[in-house]
Amino acid sequence: MSYFINVILPIPLEKSFTYAITMAEAEFLKPGMRVSVPFGKSKIYTGLVETIHNNAPQVYEAKQIHQILDEEPLVTKIQLKHWNWIANYYLCSTGEVMRAALPNGFILESETVITKNTEAQINDLELEDDEFVVFEALQHQSSLKIQDLMSILDKKNVLPIIKRLLQKEVINVQEEIYEKYKPKLVRYVKLSPRFTSEKGLHELLDDLSRAPKQRDVVMTMFSVSARTKKPIKVSDLSSESDASSSIIKTLIDKGVFEEYHIQIDRVQYDGDENEASKHLNEHQEKALAEISESFKNENITLLHGVTSSGKTEIYVKLIEAQLAQGKQVLYLLPEIALTTQLVDRLQTYFGQKVAVFHSKYSSNERVEVWNNVLANAENAQIVLGARSSVLLPFQNLGLIIVDEEHETSYKQFDPAPRYHARDAAIVLAALFKAKTLLGSATPSLESYFNVQQQKYGLVELNHRFNEVLMPDIELIDIKDKQKRKQMKGHFSDRLITEIEDTLKEQHQVILFQNRRGFSPIVECNTCGHSPQCPNCDVSLTFHQYKNQLRCHYCGYNTIMHKSCEACGSPEIDSKGFGTEQIEQEAKVLFPDHKVARMDLDTTRGKYGYEKIITALEQQEIDILVGTQMLTKGLDFRNVKLVGIMNADNMLNFPDFRAHERSYHLMAQVSGRAGRTKERGKVLIQTYNPYHRILQQVSTNDFKQMYEEQMEDRRIYKYPPIFRMIKITLKHKDYQKVNVGADWYARSLRTVFGEHVLGPEFPPVARIRNQYLKHILVKIPPKQSLGKTKEAISKINISFLSVKDFRPIRIILNVDNY
Repeated sequence: MSYFINVILPIPLEKSFTYAITMAEAEFLKPGMRVSVPFGKSKIYTGLVETIHNNAPQVYEAKQIHQILDEEPLVTKIQLKHWNWIANYYLCSTGEVMRAALPNGFILESETVITKNTEAQINDLELEDDEFVVFEALQHQSSLKIQDLMSILDKKNVLPIIKRLLQKEVINVQEEIYEKYKPKLVRYVKLSPRFTSEKGLHELLDDLSRAPKQRDVVMTMFSVSARTKKPIKVSDLSSESDASSSIIKTLIDKGVFEEYHIQIDRVQYDGDENEASKHLNEHQEKALAEISESFKNENITLLHGVTSSGKTEIYVKLIEAQLAQGKQVLYLLPEIALTTQLVDRLQTYFGQKVAVFHSKYSSNERVEVWNNVLANAENAQIVLGARSSVLLPFQNLGLIIVDEEHETSYKQFDPAPRYHARDAAIVLAALFKAKTLLGSATPSLESYFNVQQQKYGLVELNHRFNEVLMPDIELIDIKDKQKRKQMKGHFSDRLITEIEDTLKEQHQVILFQNRRGFSPIVECNTCGHSPQCPNCDVSLTFHQYKNQLRCHYCGYNTIMHKSCEACGSPEIDSKGFGTEQIEQEAKVLFPDHKVARMDLDTTRGKYGYEKIITALEQQEIDILVGTQMLTKGLDFRNVKLVGIMNADNMLNFPDFRAHERSYHLMAQVSGRAGRTKERGKVLIQTYNPYHRILQQVSTNDFKQMYEEQMEDRRIYKYPPIFRMIKITLKHKDYQKVNVGADWYARSLRTVFGEHVLGPEFPPVARIRNQYLKHILVKIPPKQSLGKTKEAISKINISFLSVKDFRPIRIILNVDNY
């Protein structure tokens, strides 16, 4: 009997692939184990075993696998079910979900290795310059990798050169697999068994009488060992005895010490004993009781608690209850900036039980967290992470908390799978028969709509912790201020006065501007020319700290011009403003105070967020200027004033969710003010203070905002009333995208009629030299979502079977929140 396995490969192809295995391999293998398999002409991939069976493939002959990479499954059965749901729901392949889920260290890849062909007779005169350089390099090195060739030739595309050398039989090419994950090993030493007896020890110390430094190290070893009764690290012994590592090495070489290694995790908790969690006030107690009651009838509950109402302490109590039952908890956060502050809080209560998982962690660190979650280890009972932590291999999940559930950061936009972590978390909890708690001060319309439809439970917490008053929100009409000449740069006189008063009282200030850089547009006053990105249809943003013009879409940058490129005039002016300009103006207006900035440019490093947040908490910063990173759930005890520099650029955004998002952002950033006894103040600068959203933010009227926005959504047939799938066509040829999009939209209209919008070019119609065109498919409440996706998939297959359309890239985005 023949044995086969179906393997998921980390590539965007719909089907899994069948490979042949022996009977012994069939008995050993289990779903979720990794195998390395040949694919295509010469590539080797890491595949994941999906099923083991006896059915040979009909269309092709199954190849043999290369090797088995695991002794135990790396991925659980529930995880595979969850991945399949994500792939089906978000219209992508399971391989793409696997690529997103598995840390890079688990996906072994083959690397092309180039060696000299020793059998061929080579006439070096026939070789071109680049070919001769490679040939010459192989005289000195036995093999070269693609990366080596790129640096030797100083070229990115070296494949044509390799191809020519292969045709001339100068080189051989083969694929080599390499392991990416390297465990962290720590060196320890212990005394050789020969010297553990009293007699042996005396002899040793006598022998070392002429080497006092070595003798001191041995004596230190004894005293440390007696004191700690733990294995001794080489680094600790070196610092305790004040001896260099060469002395310890000499003792190891002599056989006095024996060296050994212990594997440890890269991220470890080394704090003190845990504290007991805080006592809840009566409002929190009531909310906690209501959540527990709601969980009896509902699997999903929305906790709508105003900012600074103490939602985190309620989460802590719920986590304690799950840990007491021996279950794991997933705590999802929208921003890495939030994890840095919350890790400290959770670790004071739960110590080493907290594991953190997000993209700023290195590949090796993520592998270790994955292994701990898979093993249901003590140090991964609570997983705190950004959206990708939904894809971890949980064993016994009891509760998922989705904090700030309204956040758009939970939606993955590129690359596939384009999943929404909140929705994926709800499905994951259902697979484990666990509960989901969604928490927010400003819930998304989707979640609040589900509450009204009685799909979710609702618990409200309307009192701030310690009965602190909600911040006093004031709208400033900057059109009027400019007429009266009461503006200094982008600061109104009212804002300056409030900042001065706040700083006098030794409190801190947050200034919010949702745009990084110095100014988004640079323009010539003579001819009106504005420098554009050569790869995208956007103007370049000026970044003053590097004196650069940068594109925020593709990363292109160039030095700031002294004169206009078009007419040569030196009169270049900047329009609009970003965080850099606000930071600079604040430094001029308040020269005696420390001003800092928090945006994507200042938080690129692994500890970028941590440094700024810690500095603000320790009151080393008086004024912090930042983008939306600042808005999300951060708890700054000494911030009394929040200034929103310009509310209009958020409201006037071409998106049906612009008003809802603006409300979320402004209400959240307002919530950073006055979180202790003093009442906070929020100043919102705007050209249109009578805008409905601004009025609703100033009165903190979420329900009125919800009713008005839902009315608009009903009239114009947008989510959450109608579901939505966005189809994007992408290609470098403008004409090709136009023709392809028209064909695609016509085909969709034959099935869905008036519920198809487009094709339309988006506001930024070209990114990285690729033209984009969008088509929207709206799905009425009674229409089957599954059948709609089937129809779209069929149209997609027909589209790609047309030869001219095949180069066009299609992106399907389900629930384009």
